[in-house]
Amino acid sequence: MLDIAEELDRWIRQGREFAVASVVATNGSSPRQPGAALAVDSDGEAVGSVSGGCVEGSVYELCRQALADGACLVERFGYSDEDAFAVGLTCGGVIDVLVTPVRADSPQRDVFAAACRAAARGATAALARVARGPADLLGRALLVRSDGTYEGGLGGPGALDRTAVAEARALLDAGRTGSVETGADGSRCGAPVTLLVESSVPAPRMIVFGAIDFAAALVKAGKFLGHHVTVCDARPVFATRARFPEADEVVVDWPHRYLAATRDAGGIDARTVLCVLTHDAKFDVPLLELALRLPVAYVGAMGSRRTHLDRDDRLRAVGLTERELARLHSPIGLDLGARTPEETALSIAAEIVAARRGGTGVSLTGAHTPIHRTPAPLRLTETA
Repeated sequence: MLDIAEELDRWIRQGREFAVASVVATNGSSPRQPGAALAVDSDGEAVGSVSGGCVEGSVYELCRQALADGACLVERFGYSDEDAFAVGLTCGGVIDVLVTPVRADSPQRDVFAAACRAAARGATAALARVARGPADLLGRALLVRSDGTYEGGLGGPGALDRTAVAEARALLDAGRTGSVETGADGSRCGAPVTLLVESSVPAPRMIVFGAIDFAAALVKAGKFLGHHVTVCDARPVFATRARFPEADEVVVDWPHRYLAATRDAGGIDARTVLCVLTHDAKFDVPLLELALRLPVAYVGAMGSRRTHLDRDDRLRAVGLTERELARLHSPIGLDLGARTPEETALSIAAEIVAARRGGTGVSLTGAHTPIHRTPAPLRLTETA
């Protein structure tokens, strides 16, 4: 539900009652991932989506039902071979949906209000909810902040709240949303409970080094993908706000010096994307020497194949290992036959998505690879 936090925050502040349907789990070719949500208020207004259109009508009615009777419920939707017009995912796949009423008297309303307020303001927080389990626990929620403090509670026996906080913090650190399994008492034993944990984190960073015309197009692509985009170049005549009006930041500094300062300030994480467009050894080598040793999501560098081979030799000379060099996407981007800055930005953006999602970059036509890939399952951490 945090994907529609701004709208829900507004509804809560206006005193509206509503029900929210959230995707808990998916299997197969499901168009939306866990955490995707559809909300319906008492006047029938709807925001969000759980399936890209396949089952929205049915989920809409489930929200109306939950809002009327005040009860949480879980519903599974999947493709029906027997009836092509049955309510289901016509593209295949299965989704489980948790429907939770948020009425004026709902015990979870304050927790939902705090979670939506935090997410709408870009704060770091995670909302953990019981998505499957004993009926008296279903839909209960707690909000976990990055420092480990929390509000609300799941109400189960034993260490359920403590386990939920630990699991929520682990997903929050990774900037991930997903489901985890535990027992109702917070251990591996007891009645099984599934927790849906939704993470709200600041936008992932994209740092573009090299204030060239290709960078201007890549800034637009990065913003479209939801990144906080910084352009950095040591040349003040090129690194200007006028040339990059859509960038969140334009920095005049030597690239490797700016990256080191950003790392030291805690501005680099596992979701960060680094795009090196300078293709000039005096910038590239000290920058990539540092970048390829950082725990970031993607490092790509522009240049011809000859430039790439020369750059690799220079990087070996300053001590980078073959394993570190293997992290470099160079020449940057997928083979789309791109020529213009906009086409090149598209090829780079496509490679970034493929690297993040585990895609192959090949055409889906005639391929036998999954269209939608599911992240590796999360394992419950051991608790004392």
